[in-house]
Amino acid sequence: MSDTTSVKQQSTAAFYMQAVASFMVAIGAVAFGIFFLDADAWVRGFLAIGVLYLVTSCFTLAKVIRDRQEAGQIHSRVDQARLEKILAEHDPFQKL
Repeated sequence: MSDTTSVKQQSTAAFYMQAVASFMVAIGAVAFGIFFLDADAWVRGFLAIGVLYLVTSCFTLAKVIRDRQEAGQIHSRVDQARLEKILAEHDPFQKL
């Protein structure tokens, strides 16, 4: 099987740190906004629970999408290996 068609994509350390920093700033800004909101404690609590639910749902969705993509790549590799095996075993000059 040739590895020329499959390219493993990896993000750089800088991109990873930027993504983590961006996530932390966004969560911090929302937490700051909810904490200093001019509303009752139960309203702020409701908003905080809603934000936590949204964040966990986003992580779950991202994981499901990544898992489906990886499963598709594995299925594609298996099909490619089968095709390469068939082509390797095929002899066009064989008498029927």
